[in-house]
Formats: sequence, structure tokens, C-alpha cells
Amino acid sequence: MKLGIIGLSGSGKTTVFEALTREFAGPGAKAETRIGTIHVPDARIDVLSRMYQPEKTIYAQVEYLLPGKAEQKKPGSADDALMRAVRDTDALIHVVRNFASYGTEPADPENDFLLLDQELMQMDASVVEKRLERMETESKKGREIDTKENDQLIKCRDALQQETPLRRFPELAESRLLRGYGLMSAKPVMVLFNNADEDESLPELDETVAQETCMVIRGKLEHELARMTQEEAAELLEEFNISASATDRVIRASYDILGLISFFTVGEDEVRAWTIKRGTDAAAAAGQIHSDIRKGFIRAEIISYKAYIAAGSMAAAKKNATLRLEGKTYQVQDGDIINFRFNV
Repeated sequence: MKLGIIGLSGSGKTTVFEALTREFAGPGAKAETRIGTIHVPDARIDVLSRMYQPEKTIYAQVEYLLPGKAEQKKPGSADDALMRAVRDTDALIHVVRNFASYGTEPADPENDFLLLDQELMQMDASVVEKRLERMETESKKGREIDTKENDQLIKCRDALQQETPLRRFPELAESRLLRGYGLMSAKPVMVLFNNADEDESLPELDETVAQETCMVIRGKLEHELARMTQEEAAELLEEFNISASATDRVIRASYDILGLISFFTVGEDEVRAWTIKRGTDAAAAAGQIHSDIRKGFIRAEIISYKAYIAAGSMAAAKKNATLRLEGKTYQVQDGDIINFRFNV
């Protein structure tokens, strides 16, 4: 899972990227695209690992991509080339400035969000229009075109002409026929308002922006926390009356906006979270572990995390019948602990 970090110049994208990934670089790195891979915090994995004391504990992971800066842009501007660098990501984190910055206009977070969102839609409109023109040319030459794809592209064009991002239309945003176009406004988006150290409130938003997944991060403060030892960070958290770092919430929300869930496999060798889409059946989940397990699938032994903790052990779960057998079509739920029976 990869999320691209976008935002107008001066919004604090680099600060947020480094706070999330704890990967720090000097000014010379700004020209390079950076990718940071981190694990998704999950207290359930922590508990299971303490219970099993395995050789390895593996969390779900998320990647953040920060496009490099090809050239210095004035604050409040965007770069089409840099935007295209995030086309192959699964979702976007749109960092919006909500702090005072010397030598710049006062923060206008709502306008900044809408400005860049408009750019995403304009880029999509160009891609869609070119494809429709090509399909029309092919049709006039007597070549067969995919009418379903053509119909979906027309719907995209109509939505974009109404200045509506494609993520508002699940049937278009999730269409397999449109997946190869890398439509930017079709990607799930989290709006991350980058606030000053003392400000933990969302700005006032109209309905258009408020319907997005919106969160606040005090980027500069979180950046400082990320560079500190655990003891130093605890002191700063107390000073600013913060119960926990915001980065964990942002990382978790990054996972959630893609409709992803985790199931677990447990044992003395390994406790592991596996990432799947919500609604995935047991056979497909087995395939995440190994294609042979899916091929030879017999049954899945399943217990929910809550039921397992309540039982206290797998033996107790079997005794009180909270451990159950499910077939291939069972839809895996978030937090299921699964042991796949298979024969190849």
C-alpha cells in the first residue's frame, strides 16, 4: 500500500513525511523522490506477541511517497510534473497549510485544498478527453472499441465538467477498466491540516471540504517528537498536554481510507498481520500467505481477536466452541485469527 503526499509549496509536506516515517535528510535530498516504509500501529499485534513470544512479529505496512522538487516553486503553487509522480499510488495525503509563515499570505486552508483539488480534476479531464478522442477516431475507422469503457469515460468527463472529483463516484473510482489511467481525483484522499504547535483544532470548513477525511497534525511539533528519544518525547508531550503522537493516528487512518483490514496468524515462530481489502473471502485471504494454500484450501479455523482474548488460549477457545470452521466463501473480518487447513 503506497500513499502519495501532495500539497501546495510551503504546506510542510517534507516536515510531515519525515514526522511519519522518521527518515530525515538534509536540504540536498529535496530534488529526489523519497519513499518511507513503516508499520501500522496495532495494539492487537502487541498483545498477541506478548502472549506467544514469537521469534518474529510482523505488522501491516504502509509506504509514503514524497515527490522530489524539480525546481523551487513560489509558496502557494503546485508542479504538474511532481503531481504526476504520485499517479501510481493507491491514495493521497493532501497536506494543507494552516499556520502562519513569515513572508507569505495568511493561511487559507479551505481555498488551498480546493485549489489543488481543482488541479487534480483538470489533469484527469485532460487524460479522459484524450482517450475519448482516440476512441472516437478508432470507431470512425471501423475498429471495435470497448463500449463499457467508453461509457465510463463519458461519465468521468461529465463529473469533471461539474467540478466533482471522481472519488465521489465509487463505480468509477473503483472501475477495473479505468485503473490504468491513474486518475488522480479518483484516489481516496486524506486532508491533513498542518497546524501551528499550539493549535490542535480543525479549521472551519464548508460542506465540500468537510465531507473528506480530515485530520490535524502539528507538523513541526511532530517532527521534533520524531527526532527525540522516548524520554525526551514524553516530556514534550506533557508540556503540550498531548496524550499521544498524532502520527500513529495518521498512519492508521492511511490504512483505513483504502478500505483495508488485517487478519492475523499466530504461533511461536511468528505473529503476523496480513493486509486484505474489506470483503475478501477466506480463499483469497489464504492466497495472501501462499498460492499453494489457496489452491489446496480445505477449511479455515477462525476466531475473532476479542473472542480469543476472552478465552485466553486456543485450547479454551476450542472447548467453548468460539473457534469455528469456515469455508472458502466466508468473508474475513478485521481482527480474525486464522489457521488455514490445506492439502497440496
